[in-house]
Amino acid sequence: MKDFVIIKTYTYPHEYAVLKLLLDKERISYFFENETMIGVFPFYSNALGGINLKVHQKDKAKVLQIIDNLNTDSHLTIV
Repeated sequence: MKDFVIIKTYTYPHEYAVLKLLLDKERISYFFENETMIGVFPFYSNALGGINLKVHQKDKAKVLQIIDNLNTDSHLTIV
């Protein structure tokens, strides 16, 4: 996953459920590092450093804008 950068870190999978849908809608390449492990063992989140949203560098600005819009212009928020 060369050229992918960490955009944001979450503690639990439910915190980014809406964001995943928005990223899919925009056809942005992304992945959540540690998602499976923390989904199975939620108490490992702090030990593993959380769930990292990684996107390609070319999509970084667009993803940051999506996150900002989600938190400011919507009644749906990422906790």
